[in-house]
Amino acid sequence: MKYYKVAERVAFGVMLVVVLALALLPLPRLKDFGIDIGFHYDKLNHITAFAVLMFLGSLGWPERKMRLIIFLALVGAGIEVLQGLPLIARDVDLLDWVADCVGVACGLAAAIWGERTA
Repeated sequence: MKYYKVAERVAFGVMLVVVLALALLPLPRLKDFGIDIGFHYDKLNHITAFAVLMFLGSLGWPERKMRLIIFLALVGAGIEVLQGLPLIARDVDLLDWVADCVGVACGLAAAIWGERTA
């Protein structure tokens, strides 16, 4: 395995942890930590996060794009389910999951475009 593949996979893992932390920490906790990043339009945050995840995942595992699509769609759905728990107390919104899937599609398109131009 080439070193850049390791770096791409590590970047994907770090980004996944960051996305999960931002999505699953209760909002008052995020504010306690001084975390207020992202766009003011919530759906754009979802699209961006999942586009980056899909792009990085496609770089790290170029032969497993379909598995990445399924995995990230399930991660997005899982986040929405977990946000509904009283412990997390965040808004559950089906459109957030739709935005996650749109982000996956955007990230996949960027990865495919990158492969064709390389």
